[in-house]
Amino acid sequence: MNSYVIYLVPAFGLLGLIVMAAKSAWVSKQDAGDKNMQELAGHIADGAMAFLKAEWKILSIFVLVAGALLAYSGTVHEVNGRQIHSSWVICIAFVIGAVFSATAGYIGMKVATKANVRTTQAARTSLKQALKVSFTGGSVMGLGVAGLAVLGLGGLFIIFLHLFAGMGANQISTAIEVLTGFSLGAESIALFSRVGGGIYTKAADVGADLVGKVEAGIPEDDVRNPATIADNVGDNVGDVAGMGADLFGSYVATILATMVLGQEIKVTDAFGGMSPILLPMIICGLGLVFSIVGTFFVRIKNDSDSVQNALNLGNWSSIILTVAASYFAVMFLLPEGQITLRGASFTRLDVFWAIVIGTVVGAIMSIVTEYYTAMGKKPVMSIVRQSSTGHATNIIGGLSVGMKSTVIPILTLAAGIVTSYHFAGLYGVAIAAAGMMSTTAMQLAIDAFGPIADNAGGIAEMSQLPAEVRGRTDILDAVGNTTAATGKGFAIASAALTALALFAAFVGIAGIDRIDIYKANVLAGLFVGGMIPFIFSALAIQAVGKAAMDMVEEVRRQFREIPGIMEYKAQPEYEKCVEISTQASIREMILPGAIALVTPVLVGFTFGPEVLGGLLAGVTVSGVMMGIFQNNAGGAWDNAKKSFEKGVEINGEMFFKKSEPHMASVTGDTVGDPFKDTSGPSMNILIKLMSIVSLVIAPYIYGIGQ
Repeated sequence: MNSYVIYLVPAFGLLGLIVMAAKSAWVSKQDAGDKNMQELAGHIADGAMAFLKAEWKILSIFVLVAGALLAYSGTVHEVNGRQIHSSWVICIAFVIGAVFSATAGYIGMKVATKANVRTTQAARTSLKQALKVSFTGGSVMGLGVAGLAVLGLGGLFIIFLHLFAGMGANQISTAIEVLTGFSLGAESIALFSRVGGGIYTKAADVGADLVGKVEAGIPEDDVRNPATIADNVGDNVGDVAGMGADLFGSYVATILATMVLGQEIKVTDAFGGMSPILLPMIICGLGLVFSIVGTFFVRIKNDSDSVQNALNLGNWSSIILTVAASYFAVMFLLPEGQITLRGASFTRLDVFWAIVIGTVVGAIMSIVTEYYTAMGKKPVMSIVRQSSTGHATNIIGGLSVGMKSTVIPILTLAAGIVTSYHFAGLYGVAIAAAGMMSTTAMQLAIDAFGPIADNAGGIAEMSQLPAEVRGRTDILDAVGNTTAATGKGFAIASAALTALALFAAFVGIAGIDRIDIYKANVLAGLFVGGMIPFIFSALAIQAVGKAAMDMVEEVRRQFREIPGIMEYKAQPEYEKCVEISTQASIREMILPGAIALVTPVLVGFTFGPEVLGGLLAGVTVSGVMMGIFQNNAGGAWDNAKKSFEKGVEINGEMFFKKSEPHMASVTGDTVGDPFKDTSGPSMNILIKLMSIVSLVIAPYIYGIGQ
């Protein structure tokens, strides 16, 4: 066996982390502006760290309890005459996955709170320099997430192979089985981080909008607005730390799903029969390398150049280079001749075409999402026009845009599933998802630069810098809204393909060969599964609403009881608003998280694997459509509001900030905030987490309900 190939995987991860460290050091060396700017940035950084510490206290308890349950599940293997409790190994992998996931979020948040004020200072000179600082900050996030994921998966897989050496034919399958603990830990933390961070950021954002903009008539990021620091903190804990943990979990789950199916394939190769298992890790490692290359293409020469085009150039270059390298990886790793999995027969060239299908699906999803959410495009302009007749028509317009935006993505996903299955069966579906996720480092870099630019604009506003500074940060922020929406569309597409691969792996391990919806209990499971994304979304949106009410009352109290705020003679009590968001997010994230974790266990051990399979099918279909709808509706509402801030023409008349149509657009943006930043992005984690929990318990529910 050419054992050196497997060591390339953690080596790719280490390379990503080394480049990440270099970029992080570069960001730290940039000018952080004057004392006032640094003080405001310090408030934001302190608030973000306070939230993470409070969240980690709760999550550490969860990790200990869940780890203990996994440790005592009782699976024992004989290895060279000694007993190894694989349940303990799963427990250790679970804890490592949770720690890595939290670390990925921390890395992103730490650099974001450094890059924001430095982007503001850079915007005082040029848009070119502001883009360079903000995107470099985002690339630290992307490389940190992908580097930790590739290093963690590759490193642990090597360790587990050595640990279970001597088990013969079961060595590889047992190593992958315990690796599911790593993915479970990553997705668990991702769910709580995304939901908790989303509740935090949107509670502050809604409070800042409703009282600051609408009632007091001051800008959202005005230093007089008591919720403005909490709002900017929220950009970091929700859109950066939460998003980092989210994409880390997605990345790991996608690779693992392909490995689980790959270990069922029996091939004769130069790698001990492991080539179908190694392939997704190698492809994602190559994607990490070419994402690093792609970051050097993201630049503009002068302020008139398109920031979106620069980001697209970096993104497409990394995708094309990764696909080209994947061809050589497939040809090198997989053997010639026919490969078979569960009755489907295919060649290594078919596997490559499945990878191409995955990248094409991801690209189409991004393009469609950009169309439905970008400023100046027909969908957003339709919401702008409907804002001229009031708040209600703005809401109607946004809802219709979000619903219509599901059509092309769902048809694209369906075509991608059928086509990738045609080429390489279920392995083709899984490797298509891995191909789509391979450039996660670049996708996340593009996504994470948005919150940095948003914070930079907030600091510019609070510091009362010249209007051209805020103008430059607003250009970055508007593009960031679109890239954030496309990133969420990309994530939900990968979730659908990954969930199908995990579902196929679950069916094999649980000992069932089909999900028969003619059975009443299976059909009931399907309906219950379809309901779960709705109750999950309802709880998340309700949490934002409750916390926002508290925030609104607090901001009103400060305007009422602290004289001199509006005249800049008194400083608002920012810490009160930060505390409200922190407490609400920690309190309200528990129930949605419990639903995702506990439901598969209850259904599986009560009704058996076939009913659980019906539940997973319902969750996946319903969750994907809910995620697309909410992400795109929220993104479109947000950019409709930003269109008025730049000025738009409706029926021959120009409208700007503080006009009646603008006020209607603020209402729509407020409704869309929990859609696009709390419940919508959580759908892809919900789908994959429930599938992974089901995969972990599959050996223990074998035969129940038969």
